[in-house]
Formats: sequence, structure tokens, C-alpha cells
Amino acid sequence: MNGPKEGIIIIMAKAAKITMDDLLKDNEESFKKAIAGDTVQGTVLSVKKHEILIDLGAQGVGLVPRREASFSKNLKKGDEVTASVIEAEMDDGYVLLSLRKAVKDKGWDEVLSKLEDSETVEITPFDANRGGLLVEYEGIRGFLPVSQLSAEHYPRVGSSDKEEILQRLNSLVGKTIKARVLDANKKENKLIFSEKEAIKDGLAARFAELKVGDVVKGVVTGVVDFGVFVNVDGIEGLIHISEISWERVSNPSDYVKVGDTIEAKIIAIDKERLSLSMKQLVEDPWVSEVESLKKGSKVEGTVTRITPFGAFVQISPAVEALVHVSELGEGSDVDPEKIFTLNERKEFKVLDIDKEGRKISLSIAKK
Repeated sequence: MNGPKEGIIIIMAKAAKITMDDLLKDNEESFKKAIAGDTVQGTVLSVKKHEILIDLGAQGVGLVPRREASFSKNLKKGDEVTASVIEAEMDDGYVLLSLRKAVKDKGWDEVLSKLEDSETVEITPFDANRGGLLVEYEGIRGFLPVSQLSAEHYPRVGSSDKEEILQRLNSLVGKTIKARVLDANKKENKLIFSEKEAIKDGLAARFAELKVGDVVKGVVTGVVDFGVFVNVDGIEGLIHISEISWERVSNPSDYVKVGDTIEAKIIAIDKERLSLSMKQLVEDPWVSEVESLKKGSKVEGTVTRITPFGAFVQISPAVEALVHVSELGEGSDVDPEKIFTLNERKEFKVLDIDKEGRKISLSIAKK
């Protein structure tokens, strides 16, 4: 028969055994060996030029190599960090870690969340090429294509002006741009952003406030052969070459340049763009100048263009008229180029005035 003392010892031993089992069970995770691919947490022990040592507790000491200095330049002793295990045990006993991979893994979680929720984020391009802007978000390299830039930033220049396109894009490097994740694929390491998507809700509200006939102000963002692109409070507008001036326009750049603030009248609205007119903000000089012309009267004019179907003649600053080939003689072999010389000044007879169609028909005045 055991005495009281022996009973107490047995009870204490059992209690101690239970406590140790519980302790081991509760801290099982702490004694697990690091495995390549795992994400671990630790405390910075030291930051040196060639390495960073991290205390991983029961899993040992981790080492972050020099090549990841850019991801650790702000670290100091005592900081808590998250890292990915690259190699569980090196020859020197350290666990090889990567801060870069951990940052990217965490970044992808953030990116995919932003894509799913259609959230707007801020990105800052660090480089550019003719295709668009190179960005980095949450440690992941991404791309913002030219086609996904807003009207404010889109480099509207002639298709042959490749150097100017690149120059415009380079001007955006270092600037903060609001964008949305357009496409993300971790496996393919693909991350695409869109500035258009980030502002489309606001643009829809602005479009709703506009109507044909409104006069708006905008900044010229591009001058091309066929017209002028204008940023109207984030909405892209186009002034076709025929709507720049009442006079014949050969080169839009003679009238405006990139960066100019101009006024224009809205003449049409679609889902993505405004059609604008500069000339409709001023009185049409053709209307007043044609008042002095009468059918049958003689006028002087300068030949401005010669075509197979006749010659165009400038008879006043705003009025251009046509001498049709049928007025030059009979037969199909009449050649206007043998009858007229560019810039020559001649006397003509007014055959017809069509005010509604804005057409004046002439014939060569007989002496």
C-alpha cells in the first residue's frame, strides 16, 4: 500500500505529463521544420550590407541575400517581417528566405481582390515605351497600354510621329495615375491596368450633363491631319478639319497647337466622344459675302484647284465657286489643265447661286 507521499508524487507526475502533452500539442506549429514554399514570419536580428538575418523562432534563423536589398532597405533590427522559404536548410544551417516573393504573393492577393471588386487604385509609371506605361503595384510589374489611357493623357499625334508619342508617354513617368485592374493572371505573371475604366463612371455623369449646342472649353491634346483632339473635362472631343474654320483648312496645326485652351460648340454626342466645331462659334462669312453676287453678273477670281471635272475659283475670302468642265466646251476630251493655270486670275460669269447648298456655279466670261 502506497503512503500519502507516494500518492502525491504519482499525481504530480501525471499532472506534469498532461501539461507537457498539452504544451507540445499547443506549440506543434512552432516546432515544424521550414519547408520550401512556405510563408513564415520572423523578427529582424541584423541588417548588413550583404545579408539580413531573421529570427524564425523554433524554425531557426533565416537569411535574406544581398540581391533583395531593394525590398529591405528600410528594415531595421526588431522589425517584424513576412518572408517566403526558398531553401529549408543551407550548408551553413540558415533558412534561405525571399522578401521579394512574399511581397509578390501578398501583392497578387491584393491585385486579384481589386480586380474582383473593380476598385480604383493609384499607380506610378516608372518607364514608358511606344505601347504604353510600365508600372509596379504591390511589388508586381504591370502595364498600362496606350489604348487604356484617358483623353487627358492619350498621346494624340500623327501615326508616323513615333518619337513624339514616346515623348508624351515619358512625360507621365513618375506621375500618379488613377486606374483599375483590367486583367490579372498570377500564373502568367500578367497585370494590365486601365485608366479609362477608372474614370468611366464619372464620364457617364458628365456626358449626361451635356447636350448638342452647348459651348464647352477644352485643352488641345493632339493635332492630326484630319482634325484636332480636345480634352473636355476628361471627355475626348474631336474637331474635324471641316469644322475648324469657315475657310478651307489645309493644315490644322496652322490654327491650334497642343496645350491650347479653346472654346467649341458640341454638334454631336456619342458614347465615347464629342463632335465639336470651332467655326460655328463665329458668323459664317460666306453668307454675307455671297449677298453681293447676282446671277448673270461678272466677277473676278483666282484659280485655286484644277480637277478632271473642272476648276475651283476663289472669288472672295470665304466664297469658292466651281467652273464645271461642261462649261469649257463640248465633248469628253476637254482638259481643264489645258485651259487653266493655278493661281491665275480671270473674269467669270455667275451662272447659279445655291445658298442652301452653299454652291456657286461659274463659266468663263466672254469678252
